[in-house]
Amino acid sequence: MAVANPASRRTLLAMAAACLVAVALALVAQHAFDMRPCPWCILQRVIYLVIAVVCVIGALLTAPIGRKAAAGIALVFALLGAASAIYQHVVAAKSSSCNLTLADKIINSLGLESLFPAMFQVTGSCAEAAVSVLGVPFEYWSLALFVVLAGLAARPLIRG
Repeated sequence: MAVANPASRRTLLAMAAACLVAVALALVAQHAFDMRPCPWCILQRVIYLVIAVVCVIGALLTAPIGRKAAAGIALVFALLGAASAIYQHVVAAKSSSCNLTLADKIINSLGLESLFPAMFQVTGSCAEAAVSVLGVPFEYWSLALFVVLAGLAARPLIRG
C-alpha cells in the first residue's frame, strides 16, 4: 500500500482548521457583537463544519485514494458554500424574509437548531444579516474562504 504525500495531510488539516476558525469567528460576531445570523449564514456554518470533518477524516486516511476522495468531497462542499454565499449577497440580503428558502428548509430538516441553538439558531432575517466587516460584506469574506478551500481541495485532484 502506497503512503500518501504528507503535504496533502497538512493541507487537509489546514483546511479543517480554517473552517473551524471561520465558524468560531461567526460565533464571536453573533454572541459578542450581536450579529444575528440568517438561514444562509447558518447553512454556511454547517457547510464549514462538514468540510472540516471530511478533511480531518481524509487526513487520517493513509491510502492516497482516500485522501483524494476526501478532497473531492471537500471541493463539492466548498463550491456549494461559495454558491450559498453568492446567493446570500445577490438575492437573500435584498429580501426581508428568509422563511421557506432552501437554506431555511435545509436547516430545519437537519434539526440542528434544537440540538445546538447557540451555534445553529436562526435569529435574524437576511436583510438584518447584511453586515460589512472592514467595508466588505460578511458573506464575501465567507465566499473568499470557500474559494480558497475549493482551490486547496482541487490541487490533489488536478495533480493526479
